[in-house]
Amino acid sequence: MHDDGGAREARGLALPGAGGAFPPPTLGERRQLWDALMGLALHEASHALATGDVPVGALVLDADGRLIGLGRNRREETGDPTAHAEVLALRQAALTRGEWRLEGCTLVVTLEPCVMCAGALVAARVQRLVLGAWDPKAGATGSVWDLVRDQRANHAVEVIGGVREQECAAQLRGFFEAQR
Repeated sequence: MHDDGGAREARGLALPGAGGAFPPPTLGERRQLWDALMGLALHEASHALATGDVPVGALVLDADGRLIGLGRNRREETGDPTAHAEVLALRQAALTRGEWRLEGCTLVVTLEPCVMCAGALVAARVQRLVLGAWDPKAGATGSVWDLVRDQRANHAVEVIGGVREQECAAQLRGFFEAQR
């Protein structure tokens, strides 16, 4: 299990622009908020580079727009194959809330979730997913598969894709080019 330092920092933090209705009522306000939140996820993703992990960052906001979970890929750092940014952010959010049900929550992530992470979103009853870059090889929230909106599942997740897509994709491309 990873350390809980980030959870203590993230617990209940109110974010700029998240006051009042969450998400905001107008499309323009929502776009601004998603862009700002994706900036935080991109920043978190950049910390994965120090450990040789793929730079993916994620955060979970509760129904009032408070940050309750934060994660970045830590598979290389921890040797844990499940240490994806989304899973770690969901774990932190569940610890913050004191329960596994994350109804009303929003997960923001720089890369489209894989099958494992998409399944975790459904299992946790996350209401909304905001993603940056689509993953045409392993994405499971609309590109290759669409597990979060499969009618056979017990829960559906709203998907908002392509937020700061070029910036998210560039961060990943830079990592993989450096690996060659």
